[in-house]
Amino acid sequence: MNKVETPYSEMIGDTTISNKQKYSMIISEIKALIKIGIVNSNLITTIAGFLLAVHFTNTSFINHWGTFLLTIIGSAMVIAGGCILNNWYDVDIDPKMERTKNRPTVTGFFSLKMVLVFGLATTIAGIILLMFTTIQAALFAFLGWFVYVVLYTIWSKRRYTLNTVIGSFSGAMPPLIGWAAVSPSIHTVPIVMFLIMFVWQTPHFLALAMKKTEDYREAGIPMLPVVHGFDFTKRQIVVYIACLLPLPLLLTPFLGITFTVIATLLNIGWLVLGFRGFFIKDDLKWANLIFIYSLNYLILLFPLMIIVTLPIFN
Repeated sequence: MNKVETPYSEMIGDTTISNKQKYSMIISEIKALIKIGIVNSNLITTIAGFLLAVHFTNTSFINHWGTFLLTIIGSAMVIAGGCILNNWYDVDIDPKMERTKNRPTVTGFFSLKMVLVFGLATTIAGIILLMFTTIQAALFAFLGWFVYVVLYTIWSKRRYTLNTVIGSFSGAMPPLIGWAAVSPSIHTVPIVMFLIMFVWQTPHFLALAMKKTEDYREAGIPMLPVVHGFDFTKRQIVVYIACLLPLPLLLTPFLGITFTVIATLLNIGWLVLGFRGFFIKDDLKWANLIFIYSLNYLILLFPLMIIVTLPIFN
């Protein structure tokens, strides 16, 4: 039996499928519904913000382990809730794109009513959990959710090429959530972390948009490469990568020279790769390289922020 063609309600009552298979199918579909990759990547920056706040407030993680659990679970639920509602709203255009046509909202594995309720309930539960840390953390989470669901998904995604920039605001909120859960006070470190995430997302998602240009064109979504072509998009990618160059310098007084040097080298490497796009004939191959580099950039940079605060660097 094909799980793509089998709604959740029918699969549960199907005696030809073992309980283990049912469990595996349900978990797989839930992962697709909540966009587990997005949740995980955002949690990396949330954890970084939290641990750096612990470090710079001169407190012990052991004293904050309960808050840490509330922060991670609450943040994950709010992020997942936003992704669920994104899938719910985009059910009409997702069938037109190769990478989204098998989402559980499209295949009917979960009913749209179930998805809507699940998305709202998950969001509300996540915000409530974050309120047990600090009000500021819950507020940052709500702002990120609101931008992603309302300003990006519902308002700008189908209307403006700036939808990527608007959506970047929500993706930059997790480090602020992590920091605010420990220390609601304003500090340079979480602000710069926010800026790094805000700038990073545009070249990341524009590279993805180049790879999936035909999908977006078919769905009628005005992504930059669809509206203005590859050459214009490549210039924008390079501009945004260049904007990352000064940001590590702002963190030098707090994270030290080791972080600044490594982060700057990562930025220069990405920028060099960006400039290569003006000389490479295969635009899609270049876009894929930019996309892969952006993922590794995120995976390396934010854990590095934590590593350089360890006693060996002090």
